[in-house]
Amino acid sequence: MTHPANTLSLVADIGGTNTRVALAEGRRILPETVRRYANADHPGLETVLRRFIDDEGGVDTRAACVAVAGPVHDGRASMTNLDWSIDTPTIARATRAETVSVLNDLQAQGHALGHIDDEAVRTVLPRSAEAAPGARAARLVVGVGTGFNAAPVYETATGRLVPPSECGHANLPIRTEQELRLCQYVSTAHGFPAVEDVLSGRGLERVYAFLGEEAGDPAEKQARDILAACEADHDPRATEAARLFARMLGTVCGNLSLIQLPFGGVFLIGGVARAFAPLLDQLGFDEAFRDKGRFAGFMGNFAVHVIEDDYAALTGCAAHLVGLEGRPTA
Repeated sequence: MTHPANTLSLVADIGGTNTRVALAEGRRILPETVRRYANADHPGLETVLRRFIDDEGGVDTRAACVAVAGPVHDGRASMTNLDWSIDTPTIARATRAETVSVLNDLQAQGHALGHIDDEAVRTVLPRSAEAAPGARAARLVVGVGTGFNAAPVYETATGRLVPPSECGHANLPIRTEQELRLCQYVSTAHGFPAVEDVLSGRGLERVYAFLGEEAGDPAEKQARDILAACEADHDPRATEAARLFARMLGTVCGNLSLIQLPFGGVFLIGGVARAFAPLLDQLGFDEAFRDKGRFAGFMGNFAVHVIEDDYAALTGCAAHLVGLEGRPTA
């Protein structure tokens, strides 16, 4: 397989278990080049990128960008469960690309907005009919999967800005006595009730276990089984766990919306968000999202969507590189 030299970009999405790598032509991912590599089989990112380049016939790329599920600071990323060196010098050495960047995975998702097929965007909560966002209206991406995070998306005169965030490690909001008990329950793991301790795949499992403890009937169930039981309507505890999860998700997304004012919309991403998408309406997400007292009506300015494109982070990396290469350097 041969590719034109110094023309394509290399993009990668590094998760806790696997890394997906692909080539992009401008903002378009070349689907036939998408490859998945098990992290456990490789000593570091450089090995993965070099293997991908070999698998693609020694492709010579002009730019490279990786998205990382963890904090990024000054071109260096860290992941709690992956002991890899992830920084711009490593990527440049492995790819020999002239332009190199490292993004948090939510930043990559933010850069993907507007470059995803309409069919892959499901609206779960429309905005009020009279609310019309401007061309530069802020947007918000919220990741609900293995963990939780969110990032605002701003359109500026010099291009798109997606600042990094780690808001999944902020305190859980508490509205009811039950939510207080849930916070106390999840805080036993490391002494702090963080948002992602509930609003994640593992978090849903904790909610189910918490309800079992409350009922004096301890039991555990995996997240996918909880959602399946909820859809089939044969396990009342699964339905209660999903409802508590959805309402807390609505509360948190509503809080973030008041902070960031995303008149251009809230976009949920991640495997758990996609799994919950058909259920959010019936589980009370919309009521919790808009339950802001005298600002309840104002919340109608914010539509909520779910991104169902599994390659969105790769697309975001490619779009970010296009923006970097088109930005003046003076």
